Amino acid sequence: MKIELEQVSPHEIEKRSFEIITEELNGRTFPEDQELVVKRCIHTSADFDYADNLCFSEHAVAKGIEAIREGACIVTDTQMARSGINKKVLARHGGEALCFMSDEDVAARAKETGSTRAAACMEKAAELDKKLIIAVGNAPTALVRLYELIGEGKIKPALIIGVPVGFVNVVQSKELIMQTNIPYIVARGRKGGSNIAACICNALLYMMDQDRGY
Repeated sequence: MKIELEQVSPHEIEKRSFEIITEELNGRTFPEDQELVVKRCIHTSADFDYADNLCFSEHAVAKGIEAIREGACIVTDTQMARSGINKKVLARHGGEALCFMSDEDVAARAKETGSTRAAACMEKAAELDKKLIIAVGNAPTALVRLYELIGEGKIKPALIIGVPVGFVNVVQSKELIMQTNIPYIVARGRKGGSNIAACICNALLYMMDQDRGY
């Protein structure tokens, strides 16, 4: 069987990928501020379900971008998500990407309370005197604890990116976040992942870097 390869130069691969995504969306449109986030999630995963399962609270993208401009730090629940964030662009605005999963005090806190390290990470984040964006791509327990901390008045993130992947309490944890008064971008259902969490962060950073007026 002869396999026909599309001839695309290296610097045009991403551009061509987005053209294909647009073509396969068959004319479907999204609010301008949400379009790049949706398409970048599809680009990262090759999964068009993100066109349907990504949920945005009102002005979530604008509020996330505003927070980054004000020097917000991004706290992730995995080192993988943290490593995928464009830290150079984030630092340009005074922020940094943080993950506490490997911290000894987090491990000790989780052992003492019988919780997960991801939940303990949210407790440590709540102790920071910084403007925060929380990006969760793996652990629903992080979102559940975050929901509790919000209810207790111990943390008020500028934006929650809630996209954990999996089966146990994943769907429910995302629904909890959507019940808060905190701006959110959530991938409803079971799909998500650390790569999607980083991808959404980078979509916000990319829009800022392009000076699109958000």
